[in-house]
Amino acid sequence: MNSLALKLLLCTNGSAASLPALEYGEWLATLARSPSIILGIVEQPSRRGAVEAEAERCLRRLLEARLEAEVRIVEGRAEHAITLEAGRGSYLTVVGPLGRSSLRRLALGSSFRRILASVPTPILLVPCVRLPLQRILVCSGGLSYALDAERLAVSLASLTGASLTLVHVVEPVTLDYPLAREVEAHWKSLLATDTPQGRNLQAAVKVAEQAGMSMDTRVRRGSPVREILREMRQECYDLVAMGSAYSSRSLRRLALPNVTAEVAEAALCPVLTVRAGSTTGPSA
Repeated sequence: MNSLALKLLLCTNGSAASLPALEYGEWLATLARSPSIILGIVEQPSRRGAVEAEAERCLRRLLEARLEAEVRIVEGRAEHAITLEAGRGSYLTVVGPLGRSSLRRLALGSSFRRILASVPTPILLVPCVRLPLQRILVCSGGLSYALDAERLAVSLASLTGASLTLVHVVEPVTLDYPLAREVEAHWKSLLATDTPQGRNLQAAVKVAEQAGMSMDTRVRRGSPVREILREMRQECYDLVAMGSAYSSRSLRRLALPNVTAEVAEAALCPVLTVRAGSTTGPSA
């Protein structure tokens, strides 16, 4: 049974930077017994042989594990090809850095940010392989859309026995209104407050408890990106799960930094991003 209820989309453009995503995707497919599509993207004709070879090697290993898998080779820009294929099903898209030069990133921006903006289903960015999976960090903005990321993280933890830690960062007050003042005054005991953030944190703990798992909770104060990265460095997590900023429908997300993308691009471990409403729960 596919306990993640998702098909995996394993992506490579043949660059060395993209290969950890294939390795991690193979491990995840074997763990969850998930069917997989191996998407090989030929961005330059001279790279076709390398792309096809890596995709076929991945396919062979998955078939040897008696898993459902197939290869699809497409031509074009990787970001566009991944977006098109991801839009065809309820995938968990597993992708690594695409080996872009610093000059290209400066001119065109981050490949991952474009994928994050255009793919509505869960994405797992794999800059490097961190196995065994023993410690998972779930990042909460105190908003309900982070719960879908947590549900998928809980599914992974239940499969691997990994421990779960929930971190919430309280930002310094910039607007003076009663709710902001209450959160500011009680940030150390936020979980016990009857604020929207407190209630959402309580709901997050309940998700883990309903799956028969415990969850350590930590509240920090300061810049979300800085504090999340500090937590990651201090505790050495194997995977980080975050709600995607694109879950938010408000204008607020257009005016503030994309915390999800900034953390993912700086992380030295796989980062799972999930928009609210994605298919993330375990199958019945």
